[in-house]
Parts: sequence; structure tokens; C-alpha cells
Amino acid sequence: MSKAECIICRYTYDPKRGDPKKDIKSGTEFENLPADWVCPICESKKNLFDKLE
Repeated sequence: MSKAECIICRYTYDPKRGDPKKDIKSGTEFENLPADWVCPICESKKNLFDKLE
């Protein structure tokens, strides 16, 4: 499971945690997030995230 980091605010999406505020369950890979998912901090779109190894 790879994490992804917002290039605007540096929020890190961790698939082990998911995004409970938006009903994204733990275990959800970044690539499998809904197309309309945005950063919970700055509301940047998915294309403004870099994958972390």
C-alpha cells in the first residue's frame, strides 16, 4: 500500500487509515479513491498528489 502526498499542503493520504470523514474505508488505495475525492485539508484534486514509496 502506497501513500500519496498533496503537493500543496503536504497532507499524506495513508491507505491504512483511509479518509473516515468522507467515508473512505481503510485499505482503499489512492488510485481507487473516487474521481471527485479531494484533499481533506486544502481541497486539492487527486492530480496534485505525488505517490510516496
